[in-house]
Amino acid sequence: MLENGLLRRIFRRKRDEVTRKWRKLNNGDLNFLLTNIFRVIKSREVRLAWHVARMGERRGVYRVFMGKHDGTRPLGRPRR
Repeated sequence: MLENGLLRRIFRRKRDEVTRKWRKLNNGDLNFLLTNIFRVIKSREVRLAWHVARMGERRGVYRVFMGKHDGTRPLGRPRR
């Protein structure tokens, strides 16, 4: 998990809707914002995976996603 100080620097201070004054975010607010960001990232990953899974087997992206590769790389240090 990220440090709360770093998260406070990323998200900055927020204006309170009721009092209209600036306030620091407490730990609960930071965790809520962070879980929302992770949820958005995961949903976009799933959507991308669905698009890649529908591609044909000859596409390079599909082969990388499914872990199928053809050929091998030579062993050792590359020659000059």
